[in-house]
Amino acid sequence: MRTDTTNTATPATVLQRLRGRVRRATGIASVAIAALPLAACGTGQTDDAASEGSTQSTQGADANLSPVLFLGDSVAAGQAVALRQGLEESGAKFIDATSTGGGNLVGPNAEEQWKAIPEALEQAAGGVVLYQITTYDWGTSDEQRATYERLAETTADLDADLLLVSMPPIEPDEFYEPHMEELATADDAARQVADDLADVDYLDASEVWGDEYARERDGVIDRSDDGIHTCPQGAARFTSWILEQLADRYDGLAPADPDSWANTGWADSELFHGC
Repeated sequence: MRTDTTNTATPATVLQRLRGRVRRATGIASVAIAALPLAACGTGQTDDAASEGSTQSTQGADANLSPVLFLGDSVAAGQAVALRQGLEESGAKFIDATSTGGGNLVGPNAEEQWKAIPEALEQAAGGVVLYQITTYDWGTSDEQRATYERLAETTADLDADLLLVSMPPIEPDEFYEPHMEELATADDAARQVADDLADVDYLDASEVWGDEYARERDGVIDRSDDGIHTCPQGAARFTSWILEQLADRYDGLAPADPDSWANTGWADSELFHGC
């Protein structure tokens, strides 16, 4: 059952509207998810020009993926700092729609998020929406699936593709421990929706993070000591991976060399802590 009672479209109608513009990846992305050379991080303030501006070259438009809008919670917000730099250097307009106070579309307070989400998504018309499963995507598998289908309907109405991204594995504390089984079913629900709908794809980010929380990768701090968030190194590796995933699905996008975006000051963002 869909959670959006104001939308009268049937599942069959929705399926017809989702036209299959996403070119499914046929293999593992070619990028090596290794340590990237980054300057010291976590000690400065966010650069307003870098965090709020957006640019777009013809490459992103020619690839039929721009703009790219990123949805998620505070985990995604940290990743977005690097992702903005990588996407814009690759010629795509980036819109950061992450939230440091929730960002989930299913689970606690989700309906409040849905009040604002349609207007936010309008910015992604004709482009791509990335939704990283949040640490608050709690609920039954049916509720999760209905939510991701609802998001797919909304993006389809805007002629935008939807890419559902698995979240980095966490080291749960007392707050998250009771909800780990729900978070596990969220991934399964996202996979099912991607399997069923043509303009929806599921990106398994375990290539980046592994299957369990790991503080370090290749001897470099990758994740926050809070067991939840990412550090600049992890955000950079995620960005390289996302760029390759997009290039694998959209002809015409050439990922920018990490040298062009990895050390542009974003690693000093106050969003990174415990690094």
